[in-house]
Amino acid sequence: MHRVEHVMGFPVSLRIDDEHVPAGLADAVFAWLREVDERFSPFKDDSEVSRLDRGEIALGEVSADLAEVLDLCEQYRVATGGAFDARLPGRGLDPCAVVKGWSVQRAAELLTAAGVRRFCLNAGGDVVVAGGPWRVGVRHPDHADRVCAVLELDHGAVATSALYERGEHIVDGRTGRPATGLISVTVVAPTLTEADTAATAAFAMGAEGVAWAAGRERCEVYAVDAGRRVRRTAGLPMAA
Repeated sequence: MHRVEHVMGFPVSLRIDDEHVPAGLADAVFAWLREVDERFSPFKDDSEVSRLDRGEIALGEVSADLAEVLDLCEQYRVATGGAFDARLPGRGLDPCAVVKGWSVQRAAELLTAAGVRRFCLNAGGDVVVAGGPWRVGVRHPDHADRVCAVLELDHGAVATSALYERGEHIVDGRTGRPATGLISVTVVAPTLTEADTAATAAFAMGAEGVAWAAGRERCEVYAVDAGRRVRRTAGLPMAA
């Protein structure tokens, strides 16, 4: 089974290789992602995030899901010394850097709970897989039609933060200016919650973010710095 929908501003593709797929499972996956977009998007006036930011609901009144997301945001803010921050000066509350990976990981857990053994869920280039081996290409930072590395995973997640899709969109919360030092950083981790958030956080930290991400438990890193030098961890699961 293969299905693609545009959700949260990017294409999401779901591939399930099991012979029997529970009825309605794909519908449930995409319904969850659409629900997340409605509830947590800072670009929707009636979302829970926007209402919290305007003070219409108190922090103690938010849903358990949003409380979990905000707690993750705070954990990464502290861990990066403020480089990763969902509340940048002059901007409204924006937890998107956590929400994407967290929500897609939850979608993957729906698949696992339903008994699906082999799947690939790709959300705008950030991927969570099970039942591999799966090969995941890391896009070349300068050439959209090339890859600079191919990874092989049985289970787990891969996420990349880079300049090539949206330009200088990641801000270093310590300075309030666009992050510099890295062109792209890819993180492999057990969950997409960790991989996606750690990749964004590492990018926000700049060159020092590579060592920071590499030091996180069960994370492997592939990065291209501003000087076009490749930096990668020894345990990166490169395809043969």
